[in-house]
Amino acid sequence: MNKFAIGCGGLLVILVFIIIVVGLALMGSYNRLVTLDQNVDKKWGDVQTVYQRRADLIPNLVNTVQGAANFEKSTLTDITNARASVGRVQLDPNKAPTDARQLEEFQAAQGQLSNALSRLLVVVERYPELKSNQNFLSLQAQLEGTENRISVERNNFNGAVQDFNVAVRRFPTNVIAGMFGFSSRPFFNAQAGAERAPTVNFNFGSPAPAASPAATASP
Repeated sequence: MNKFAIGCGGLLVILVFIIIVVGLALMGSYNRLVTLDQNVDKKWGDVQTVYQRRADLIPNLVNTVQGAANFEKSTLTDITNARASVGRVQLDPNKAPTDARQLEEFQAAQGQLSNALSRLLVVVERYPELKSNQNFLSLQAQLEGTENRISVERNNFNGAVQDFNVAVRRFPTNVIAGMFGFSSRPFFNAQAGAERAPTVNFNFGSPAPAASPAATASP
């Protein structure tokens, strides 16, 4: 009887040990998913910040160039409308989208603004009086820096999404992901021609340098 009790006690200890090990493993997997998920949201916030920075520069740019004699109003209208279309895409700045269609809409609106900005800068080259405008030159430096940051933050976001999606799909973490509602996040997949940040070139009379393609992660 004592031997039986000792045997049962031993099995119970082993069972408890196994449960503790499995529990710790599950807890570790869950915590890792939470960390990766939060990192995606942080990188999304960084993307939103640089895009907002660009949007904030647009009114100053428009106000500066519209002071040039006979500046093309249609170009200013296009960029103003494009900026407004970006504002109509309502996404949570603190939570990365889980719906690929929402991210596509965001990309499309930002792409429209990029194209309008590119057209504006091409038109500006026809107005020599802007070359010595200090406000315009200041905006030049700010826009160049912002466009570069947009490219960098998009890539950082895609890297964070890739790490998260790999964890969500890999066994046995995918079991925990399914239990707690973690699902794959969409990537920032640049549209045709949008893989390059718009070239912001203010060296009037010189050809615009080719922009380096912004590498995007793939699922």
